[in-house]
Amino acid sequence: MVNTTVKKEAFDFLKKLETNNNREWFAEHKDKYKLHETDVKSFYGSVMEHLNKHDQIEKLKMFRIYRDVRFSKDKTPYKSHFAGSFSRAGAERRGGYYLRLKPSETFIATGFWDPNKEDLHRIRKELEVDASNFRKIISNTDFKKTWGELQGDAVKTAPKGFDKEHQEIDLIRQKQFIFVRNFSDKEVLSKDFLNQVDNSFKAIRPYFDLMSSILTTNLNGESLIG
Repeated sequence: MVNTTVKKEAFDFLKKLETNNNREWFAEHKDKYKLHETDVKSFYGSVMEHLNKHDQIEKLKMFRIYRDVRFSKDKTPYKSHFAGSFSRAGAERRGGYYLRLKPSETFIATGFWDPNKEDLHRIRKELEVDASNFRKIISNTDFKKTWGELQGDAVKTAPKGFDKEHQEIDLIRQKQFIFVRNFSDKEVLSKDFLNQVDNSFKAIRPYFDLMSSILTTNLNGESLIG
C-alpha cells in the first residue's frame, strides 16, 4: 500500500530508540522497527513518484539504520533517524535530493555535497569567469524563501590557482554547493508534508539546470558528453 504521510508512531519509535540505543533493546523491538521501516520506505517511494513527474530519478537509496562505529567516538549502534537519497538519471542531469526524518531534526537537502575534484574545479572556473547567472538564481526571492542561503564547507582563503582577492571568492572558496530546508515535527506529521517536500524540490530546478549545464560543458560551452 502506498504511504503518503509520515506516521507519528514512526517518530515515537525513533524517540524511544534514541533513549534506548543498544542492541538488547533493538533486538526486542526489531519487529516494530521493520513495520515502521516498511511504512517509511513506502513514503520515500511516494516522494520519488512525485519527483518523477517533474524530473527523472534513476535510483532511491535508503540508508541502513546500523551505524558504522569503527572510526567514530559515538559508539551507539543505531541511527535515530530514517534517511534516503534520490539520484537523477542520465549524465546530463547533475545534483541529487536527500530527505532525513528525525524527531525535531527533519530536513531535506539538495545540491552538490561531495563533488569530485574535476567537477569542483569546473564549477570554480565558471564562477571565476562569470558568476552572474549563479547569483541571480540563488538570490531570487522565491528561491530564498524556500531554500535560504547557500551552505557547505569552504576553504579558508582561496583554492590553489585562484586569486584570493577575486570578486567572487566567497563562492569560489566553496567545497560544497548545497541547500538545506528544515521542518518541524508538526509539518512532518501533517498531511501536506509530501507536497511541501515536492514543491521544495521543484523550486531547486533552476539551480540544477544551471549546474548541469556547467558540468556537462567546458568553458567554451562545448559539450563534454556524447
